[in-house]
Amino acid sequence: MEHQQRSRARLSPSSDTEDMTMLLAPRLAHFAGVARTEHVTRAAQEMRVPQSTLSRAMVRLEQDLGVDLFARHGRTVSLTPAGRTFLASVERALAEIGRAAEEVRADADPATGKVAFGFLHTMGAETVPGLIHAFRADHPRIRFSLVQNYGEAMIERLRSGELDLCLTSPVPDAPDLVARRLDEQKLHLVVPADHRLASRKRVRLAEAADETFVTLEPGYGMRRITDDLCQEAGFKPRIAFEGEEAETLRGLVAAGLGVALLPPPAVPRPGVVELTVTAPRAAREIGVAWLADRSDTPPVAAFKRFLLSRRGNLLPT
Repeated sequence: MEHQQRSRARLSPSSDTEDMTMLLAPRLAHFAGVARTEHVTRAAQEMRVPQSTLSRAMVRLEQDLGVDLFARHGRTVSLTPAGRTFLASVERALAEIGRAAEEVRADADPATGKVAFGFLHTMGAETVPGLIHAFRADHPRIRFSLVQNYGEAMIERLRSGELDLCLTSPVPDAPDLVARRLDEQKLHLVVPADHRLASRKRVRLAEAADETFVTLEPGYGMRRITDDLCQEAGFKPRIAFEGEEAETLRGLVAAGLGVALLPPPAVPRPGVVELTVTAPRAAREIGVAWLADRSDTPPVAAFKRFLLSRRGNLLPT
């Protein structure tokens, strides 16, 4: 390669890495093909591109890098030391791209693809296992990537692309999301078994105005609902503890640390009494959400249809 060509190199040592990658990426497979065959004509035939196009691409690649990758020997070529160094990294990069392409194709396969699904902690004991079991009766080989978290964190993961769908409460209302209400779950005032209200079956929330509460941390949907219901009942709850798990809160209620507003437990817990709240109306809506502008793969579309078909019948009875 002549020195004059080298002086016209497009990239300098200070070139931005992203710009360099965008410039070089389309030529890497062509470079690997020529390096493998050591013959431009043969490589062009194998890759089904015109020989002149391939020859120009290799010259341009060398100009962009500012180094000789090939030594020319008539119609054949051989790699220079710089070419061998470059080829090793190119082959690794192309192999990684191939693996990534295979992975995304596999995840989109209608029969064996993957659904990234998020759900609330309180949905994990019975609701979500039951849903997946029922769905897999007709789609036995679809895989799930499951995330259990609180509502705001799952919405963030939806927006970042980590999740396809999530079950959450309250049902979100945002312009970049689509959300559908699926069911409603009554909430109980949970009190210790020896509490002054424990002999009751029903209670007005205002009757707990002087109690200390154990609640979920700010950011959890149930915490927002608790604060709103207490405000509607005419008081601001005094918080003794903020946690991350409903069953932890039940244990602390049983220990006498306070009372809590919680959804029904999967299994009755000793040491506490679950009271129906008659006023204000204590319930939470459960819904499914997804990004408005994202196209569904076939497995995600199938699971979305399944969830929507369970409207009004989502929760275990």
